[in-house]
Amino acid sequence: MRRLLHHALATASVAGLLTIPPATAQATMNAKTIAQAADDGVPTVCGDRRPDDPGPGTYGMQLDGSFRHPDLTPPGEERFSFPGGAKDLFPTTKGYDPRSYTEGPIKVEAAYRGPDFTPDYFHTWQNVVDFGGRRYLFQYDRTEARVYDVTDVRKVKIVERLTGKDWKQADYWGAATIQWRDGHYVMIQSFEQKRQVEELGDSPERSKFGNPEGVAKLRAQTTFKGFKVYRLDGPRRKDWKLLSTVTTDPTLSSPEPGVQQGSGSLDVPYWTGGRYMFAAVAPLDSWSNTEVPTYLYSPGYQAYDMSDLSKPRLVGEWHRKGQVAGEEAAYAKNPRCGNRTSWMGARMPFFVAGKYGFAAMGGYGLSILDISDPSKMREIAHLDLPVSSGGTEADNVDVSQYEKTGMVYVSGYPLGEDCHEPYKDVFQVDARDPAKPRIVGALPRPEPAPGARFGDYCQRGGSFGPKRSGSYTSPGDPAQGLLAYAFYNAGVQFFDTRDVRRPKIAAQFVPAGYSAAVPDYALGNQTHAVYTEWDRKIVWVFTNDGIYALSSGKLLGTPNLGRPAAPFRNSAR
Repeated sequence: MRRLLHHALATASVAGLLTIPPATAQATMNAKTIAQAADDGVPTVCGDRRPDDPGPGTYGMQLDGSFRHPDLTPPGEERFSFPGGAKDLFPTTKGYDPRSYTEGPIKVEAAYRGPDFTPDYFHTWQNVVDFGGRRYLFQYDRTEARVYDVTDVRKVKIVERLTGKDWKQADYWGAATIQWRDGHYVMIQSFEQKRQVEELGDSPERSKFGNPEGVAKLRAQTTFKGFKVYRLDGPRRKDWKLLSTVTTDPTLSSPEPGVQQGSGSLDVPYWTGGRYMFAAVAPLDSWSNTEVPTYLYSPGYQAYDMSDLSKPRLVGEWHRKGQVAGEEAAYAKNPRCGNRTSWMGARMPFFVAGKYGFAAMGGYGLSILDISDPSKMREIAHLDLPVSSGGTEADNVDVSQYEKTGMVYVSGYPLGEDCHEPYKDVFQVDARDPAKPRIVGALPRPEPAPGARFGDYCQRGGSFGPKRSGSYTSPGDPAQGLLAYAFYNAGVQFFDTRDVRRPKIAAQFVPAGYSAAVPDYALGNQTHAVYTEWDRKIVWVFTNDGIYALSSGKLLGTPNLGRPAAPFRNSAR
C-alpha cells in the first residue's frame, strides 16, 4: 500500500508540473497524503483541523481589568503582544517585569542567581540524597547538571558541574528516582526520544504532517531508549555504579546500539524502592496517535519487576484504546483529532495512591487504573477533560491529599507566552469513588500582589499558568491541605485546600521576571519547578535565573536550615 501511494504521488506531482509552477504544485499537495506515503505512524484519520491563530481583538484585556483568553490556538511559543500587555508596561526591560513580589506568610531564606545555578533555562529535574551527614541536591537536564551541598540552606556550595563535554556520545543524566534499597541509594534514570528536535517544527511545513524527511531522520536515530539502574556510593558522578541497562522496545532482547522502536521511558519513573516500577512508555512505533507536530509517539505505561536490579523484568503494559495505529475509530471520537496541536498520551508515569494509578494522558484526559497486579493493569474509570489547546493538557496529578480527602488535582501547563492560548486550570477531581471521578472545582486563578504594575498576570510577560506541584521523590511526607505549584510568571503559588469546597491562595512568591543574565529567548520561561524538602520544611524554587529557598512557619512549620535530623531514604508516597 505504501509503495502504491508513493507511486501515485510521484505521478500526480509530474502531472501537476505540466500546468502549474512547481512551488504551487507542492503547496497544493495534500499534507495528509504526503505524510501517509512517508510514514504510517503519522495519524491522519481526521485530516487537517489545525486551528487558525485567533484574530486580534478577540482576546486580551477587558474593561473590568480581567483577561479574556483565546478559545483555541495552534502550537507555538512566540510572543504575541496585545494592547495594555507586557511590552507596553515594561518597555525598558524587553516586555518583562523586573520586580519581585512576596505576599502572605512566606520568607525567602536564600537566593542563588546566575548561570552557576541555572543548568538549563527551561526545565530541570531534582533529587535529594544524604551522605556523611550532609544533604545534596541534584539539579539537571540531560547533559547539563549541578550537584549542590545544601546542608546549610543559606550557604549552598556547588560540588560538581557537568556539561556536554563530560559525557560520552548519546549519554546524559536522565530524569531519575533515587530510593534506598539494600543499604544503598539506587537511581533509576529514564532515557527517551528527545522532545525538542531540529528535524521537526510547529509550522505545518516543518511538522511531522508535512515534513516526511524530518520524520525519517528521527526514525533512523540510534539514541538509547529505556532506563538505566545505578547504585550511588556518593554524591558525584564518579560515584555511580551501573547495575543494568534496559530497553523499553519489547522486540529487542538487549539494548545493543542501533535503531530502537518507540519513545523510551519518559520523565521520572515511579519507583519507591519496592518490587515494582512503572514507566511512561510508547514501546513501539505503532503507538503513534498523537497530534503534537514535533513528536511521533503516544505513550502508555509499562510495569517492571525490580526484584533483581541487575535484571529488571517487563511484566505489564497498558494503553488507552485509540492510542495505537489500527485504533483510528476510537481515536477519531476525540475532539482533538486532527488539530495537529495536542499532545495525546502519557507525559509522566502513574501518580500512585494506594492500589490506584492516576494516569494523566494529555488530550486523552485522566484515567484511573487498578495497578495492584502490575501484570494485569486495568482501567476502572476515565474522565474526559475540557479541550484546552494549544499548550499541554493533563500533564500532572497531585495525589498528596487523596488519602485524607479523596481529592486529586489535575493540570496541564502553558507553552506560549502572553496568554496566547486557553488558560490551564488546575482541576479539582473528586475520586472518593475511584470508579466515578468527577470535576468538582478548580483552584483559584492567581492574582497580582498589592503594588504590582499590572492587573492580571497575562500582562507581566512570559508564560502564565501551572507547571507542577513538585515531585513524589521529595524527602518527608507532604503537608495536609497545602499545594505549592510552580506557576511560571506567577512564581510559586501556595494553595490552601483544607476546605475542599473553598480552596484559596494562602501565599505567593514571585521572583523578578527580568534579568540581563538571561538570554532573550529564555526570558518567558520563569518559575518552572518547585521541590519541597518536607522533612526540613524548605521549598526550593527553580527559575530561568537561579534558585530560591523559601520557608513558612505558618504553612509548613518551623524550618530546619541546617543538617537534617535523619537522612532521606525512601519517598513517603
